[in-house]
Amino acid sequence: MKKIFALILALAMVLSLAGCGGSGASTTAPAAEGSAAAEGSAETTTTGAAVIKLGGIGPVTGAAAIYGTATKNGAQVAVDEINALGGDLQFELNWQDDEHDPEKSVNAYNNLKDWGMQALVGTTTTGPSVAVSMEAKADNMFMLTPSASSVDVIGGQTDGIERKENVFQMCFTDPNQGTASAEYIATNSLGTKIAVIYNNSDAYSTGIYNKFQSEADARGLEIVSVTTFTDDTANDFSVQLNDAKNNDADLLFLPIYYQPASLILAQAKEMNYAPKFFGVDGMDGILTLEGFDTSLAEGVMLLTPFTADAEDEKTQNFVKTYQEQFGDIPNQFAADAYDCVYAIYAACQQAGVTADMSASDICDALKGVFTSAEFTFDGITGLGMTWSENGEVSKSPKGMVIENGAYVGM
Repeated sequence: MKKIFALILALAMVLSLAGCGGSGASTTAPAAEGSAAAEGSAETTTTGAAVIKLGGIGPVTGAAAIYGTATKNGAQVAVDEINALGGDLQFELNWQDDEHDPEKSVNAYNNLKDWGMQALVGTTTTGPSVAVSMEAKADNMFMLTPSASSVDVIGGQTDGIERKENVFQMCFTDPNQGTASAEYIATNSLGTKIAVIYNNSDAYSTGIYNKFQSEADARGLEIVSVTTFTDDTANDFSVQLNDAKNNDADLLFLPIYYQPASLILAQAKEMNYAPKFFGVDGMDGILTLEGFDTSLAEGVMLLTPFTADAEDEKTQNFVKTYQEQFGDIPNQFAADAYDCVYAIYAACQQAGVTADMSASDICDALKGVFTSAEFTFDGITGLGMTWSENGEVSKSPKGMVIENGAYVGM
């Protein structure tokens, strides 16, 4: 009888432990809200080093999974490298899937809070990031997003939207992408007559277009066609392409994501229209889109902070490690997340952050460093990076062109 009771007890313990796991999460069971772990009590690694708990949020399932998977993987590479250094400051990463859904992203954030998160790498996409940033502001949780580029994420730049002092971006803001694109096209004389197709139901696309239009006017670029679409009509671009073609546009600017861009490239070929194509960071990922003929993207140009073919040692090591672990070439989303973790690590070192500090105290310390004039960060997406009081990053974009199915620096 005692043996049966012991067997039942052991089985119950196994089942209870199994129930703590979750898709994409760390192996540590979430702490109950209000527990010592949630309030900043430090856990230790097997080497005895105290661990700072990093949360991460992004879509690893659903239509936008390419972005969240890349940011998750890039962040993990950085965490593994930092922990391999064996120093007193180490990280544990817990990544949550939000399926690119704001409500699910907030739920993921609350799960991470219960687990004891002390800083957030995320979220990955703009809509969820805006929603989570409001929660993080209320909690004074430090938040560094790798790829949510809308100014609404950080606030303070649009009337009626208060600055969120705890939220920072590793990626360019949408306005900066629009400005940089117009500047790059004008400086390199890439087109004489320019057409634009953008998504007027998407804050990301609209924000880039508005600033592009303003900068194009200032630089004397001739925009001969501006047409739009919405998420519900992103399947037939014949009207938009015909308008661009009939107005003799020799460059088509696409401030959109790679899914509709892939259809535009295919439909342009069908109608024998072959302008130059110029995109933004949302285009990154088109080469890995399932079923897409990569030859259609030959010659497509885009601005990005990262090129996997860069020859510096840091980038080469990252690309090599990423390929070995995940069997793929990292895109800029992976690189931005990698830099997020290292930037937090550098700021923690400068501020003297320790793992036994509360999330709010860590946030105050990191805010002070990131907005300090003395803090600069060298990463694989930029050298000498700094952050403004508004949370915007300052770094230089790089031109990239697709050649023979691969991204090549221009």
